Amino acid sequence: MRTNDSTCISEVTIVPEVIEFINKRDCDFRICTSCGGPILLPIRVKPPKKTDLILRAGNHMIYISIHQARFLHCIRMDMIPFFDDDLAGND
Repeated sequence: MRTNDSTCISEVTIVPEVIEFINKRDCDFRICTSCGGPILLPIRVKPPKKTDLILRAGNHMIYISIHQARFLHCIRMDMIPFFDDDLAGND
């Protein structure tokens, strides 16, 4: 775990469904800021920054923006964006 400030992410929990989701996609993820709050994205979509904190999630890593780390207590499925095909006009 990288600790670039006084933020302690060792107390952050990850729900088992998130670990399963990450392992199925077989890649690392990053928690960053969106207009709706913290969001969990693959690093190919949102690459990690040097200032990110790192948390192990199963066989992979979650990079956490230092801007989100101080407010983060639990990494949950509702942080993963899901797109409804009907809403996207792909019916």
